[in-house]
Amino acid sequence: MKRMLAVGMVAVAALAAAPAPAQADWRGRSYGHHHGYNGGGVALGAIVGLGAGVALGAALAPPPRVYYAPPPRVYYAPPPVYYAPPPPVYYAPPPRVYYAPPPVAYAPPEPFYGIPWQGGWK
Repeated sequence: MKRMLAVGMVAVAALAAAPAPAQADWRGRSYGHHHGYNGGGVALGAIVGLGAGVALGAALAPPPRVYYAPPPRVYYAPPPVYYAPPPPVYYAPPPRVYYAPPPVAYAPPEPFYGIPWQGGWK
């Protein structure tokens, strides 16, 4: 990109400096009017310049945007599913149940509060 910019600047400077030697011997004759001659050269220069500008602009222009069509809608059916029943399972017979008698209620003994008083100190 930098190289293209540098080449463009050099080309513009060269084209701007080119008319200076050509106009050195003009010395103001005909006061800037063409009087019917050299008009073809001006027209040719304008056309060539326009063509060069169009060609350069087309070469440097980015490519046009590309819009892709969306993909077609396609339905893919799931693969068929085959169900195989599981193999039979054999269990051991249930255990025999033993019912224990209900537990006996436990009654705590009467509380002991020490030896009863015997009637004084001896």
